[in-house]
Amino acid sequence: MTTTSSSHWGAFRVSGTGTALQVTPRPGDPDPSPLLGNLAGAHRHRSRVARPALRRPRAGRGYDSFEEVSWDTALDHVAAELSRVREQHGDSAIFGGSYGWASAGRFHHAQSQLHRFLALGGGYTASRNSYSLGASLVALPHLVGRRGAHAVIREGTDWPVIAGHTDLIVAFGGIRTANTYVTPGGRAVHDFRGHLRAATARGLRVASVSPLRDDLSPELAGDWLAIRPGTDVAVMFALAHQLAADGHADLAFLDRFTVGGDRFLADVKDRTPAWAAGVSGLSEQSIVDLARRMAAGRTLVTVSWSLQRTPYGEQPLWAGLALAAVLGQIGLPGGGFGHGYGSMGDVGGGALPYGLPTFPQVRNPVADFIPCARVADLLLHPGTEFDYDGERYTYPDTRLVYWAGGNPFHHHQDLSRLRRAFARPETVIVHEPYWTATARHADVVLPVTTTLERDDLGAGRGDTHLIAMQRADEPYAQARDEYDIFAGLAARLGYHDAFTEGRTSGEWVRHLYEGWRVDRGLPGFDDFWSAGEVVLPGRRENTVLFEDFRAGRPLDTPSGRIELSSATVAGFGYEECPGHPVFHEPALSAYPLVLICNQPGTRLHSQQDMGGVSRASKVHDREPLRLHPADAAARGITDGDVARVFNNLGSLLAGVRLTDACAPGVAQLSTGAWFDPSAPDVATCVHGNPNVLTEDLGTSRLAQGCTGQHARVEITRHDGPLPAIRAFDPPLENQ
Repeated sequence: MTTTSSSHWGAFRVSGTGTALQVTPRPGDPDPSPLLGNLAGAHRHRSRVARPALRRPRAGRGYDSFEEVSWDTALDHVAAELSRVREQHGDSAIFGGSYGWASAGRFHHAQSQLHRFLALGGGYTASRNSYSLGASLVALPHLVGRRGAHAVIREGTDWPVIAGHTDLIVAFGGIRTANTYVTPGGRAVHDFRGHLRAATARGLRVASVSPLRDDLSPELAGDWLAIRPGTDVAVMFALAHQLAADGHADLAFLDRFTVGGDRFLADVKDRTPAWAAGVSGLSEQSIVDLARRMAAGRTLVTVSWSLQRTPYGEQPLWAGLALAAVLGQIGLPGGGFGHGYGSMGDVGGGALPYGLPTFPQVRNPVADFIPCARVADLLLHPGTEFDYDGERYTYPDTRLVYWAGGNPFHHHQDLSRLRRAFARPETVIVHEPYWTATARHADVVLPVTTTLERDDLGAGRGDTHLIAMQRADEPYAQARDEYDIFAGLAARLGYHDAFTEGRTSGEWVRHLYEGWRVDRGLPGFDDFWSAGEVVLPGRRENTVLFEDFRAGRPLDTPSGRIELSSATVAGFGYEECPGHPVFHEPALSAYPLVLICNQPGTRLHSQQDMGGVSRASKVHDREPLRLHPADAAARGITDGDVARVFNNLGSLLAGVRLTDACAPGVAQLSTGAWFDPSAPDVATCVHGNPNVLTEDLGTSRLAQGCTGQHARVEITRHDGPLPAIRAFDPPLENQ
C-alpha cells in the first residue's frame, strides 16, 4: 500500500515497511527536495531509541550509559520529578525547551504538545524567538512595526513579481537554492528554481555580496562580490554614500516615508567607496559601479538571514533597509527591500489569508522567559540579570529541563559550555526518536514515533496543498506518540481530561480538520484522507511588500513611517545598538581564518545525518570542510585530507574539499554533523560539528540573538590515527 506524507522539505509517497521502506516525491512537485533521500535510511537506523531509558550516574551527562526500563517505571519517575520540582522550587524552575523542528505535522508538533502539557500543570519558563531569526524578530518591529515585520519575514514580494519587474537584486549573503527546499510544515510544490529561471530569462541580474561564490544560485545570472565576512554594513553605507553623491538619493521618499532618513545620509557622508574598499576587500570601483547599476533600474535590496546571526546582527538588517529607502523604491513592484530570499522556501512564495489547523494551546501561567539562544546562560547563571529589548529580566533557577522535538546540541554555540550548562539541572527529560547528543545528556529518554509511524496533517505557510500524513509503518520497538506520553503523564498528575479533552490522537486529527475546513468549503475528513491531499484555496499571490504603505496606509510604528532612527531603541541606552544603523568592524583575532558555519545542503539542520544523502557528502565519514586552494597550500593540506580545525573554544576533525568558491581567508563547514566527543584527546568533536568553535554570545542587548554564523579558526592537517565515529551508537551497556 502506498501512503501520503510530508516533511519540512516537502511532500512524498511511501511504499514498503521496515528496512524495505521506499520514498518517492509527491507527483506534481516540479523540483522535489533531494533531502527525501535521507528518509529511508534513517527510518530503522541503529540510532533509534527503542525503549524508555534512565541514565546510570557516573562521571557526568553525556558520558554515561543508560539502562532501559518499562514505560510505567519511566512515566512514574517523570511525574514524580515534575511534582517534586514544582513543590520545592516553583513552576518557573521547569524550563520547557523544545526549540526545534521535529515533525512537520500540525497535531504531532512536539513543541505544542509539550507546552500545552506543562502549562496545564502549572506553567514553565519559556523561550522566545528563534536561532534563525533572533535579531530580526526583535529589531524589525521597531523599524517597520509588527505588521510590517510579519510581512517582511513571512511573505515578502512574490517571486513572480520579481521575475516580471526586477532588473537587479543586490543580495547581501546571496540567494542560495539549497535552503529553499525547506519550509516549516513542508511544501507540496517546489517552484523556486522555476521562478529563478523565468527571472533570468527576462533579464534579471544579481549582485551576490558574499564570501561564498555558490551563495548565488546557479539558475541566476550575476556577479560575485567576494566580501570580507562581517563587513556588509560598510558596503551598504558606501553604496548609500555613492547614491547620494551622484544625486540618486530619493529625498522625497525619505522625507515622506521615513524617520531618520536625513540623519542616515549625514552618517554616510564620509563613508566613501574608498573607505569601504579598505574594510571589505572589494574594490572601490566595484562599489561605485554597483551603486550606479542600482540607480539605473528597478532594484531589490535583500539581506539573508545569515547576516543577522553574527555579532551586532541587528545592523545589516537595519542598514539594508536604510539603503533600500535611499533608493526610494520600497513599495514598487520588484523594488525595495527583502529579507530571507534564499534563506527559506516560503519567502516570496505566496501566502494564505487564514491559519492552518493547530493543536490548541492554553495560557502559560509563568511569565519568566529567555531569548532562545541564551539557554546556557539560563542554566549556568540562575539569578543573574540580563537585558533584552529595553527591559531587564532575571534568569530563573532552573531545576528541571524538559525537551521535546529539538536538539540544542545542534543549534547552540560553544558546545563545551553547553555541556557544562546541561550538567547543572537536577533532572533533564528528553523525548527523542534517535540517540542524539541531547538525548545522551539527559537523565530520562523517552522514545517517540516519527512522522512515518503516525497520522497527521501537513502544510506549510503559504502552501498549495494540505497533505494527509498517513501512517506508513508500525512504531519502532516501544516508541510512542508524544501525545500518548503526555496523556499518560497528565493522568498521573491529575489533569488527563483537561489535556486530552476526551480524544485519542486519531480523533484529534479528525477534529482539527473538521473544525477548520467548514469555513473553506473543503471536503469532509474521510474524502480528504482517501484522496491524500486537498488544494488550499485563496492563496494570495503577486504580493508587493509595503505596496499599501506607499499608497498611504501607515505602519504600526510610533511615527507610522519606516524608522531609520528609532527613538524607542535609542532610549534603551545600548551603546552597541543605538537607535540608528552603525558599523562595527570585526574584532581582531589571533586566528587567521574565518569559518562560515552555514546551513547544510544535505539535511535539515542535524535531522537524519545518518541518511543516504548526508552520508554521501562525508569525507572519511566526517563533515566536509571547504577551503581555498591557496589557504590549503600554505598549510600543506590537499583535497581529501582530514584537517583539525581549532580555536580557543575547541577543536574538530573534518574532511577537506578544496574549492575557489570560498574567498581566500575563508573556510566553510556546514552545521548539523552529530556532535561526537568520544575521543577528547584528539578533538572536541571528531565528526565535524562547527558549534564546538562558535561563541555563545548574543547579537546585542537589544535582541540577544544567535551569533553562530562565523568563527575565527586555524586549520592544520591531521596526520594521526582517525578515531571512529561513535555519534550514532546507542549508549547502552548491553550494546
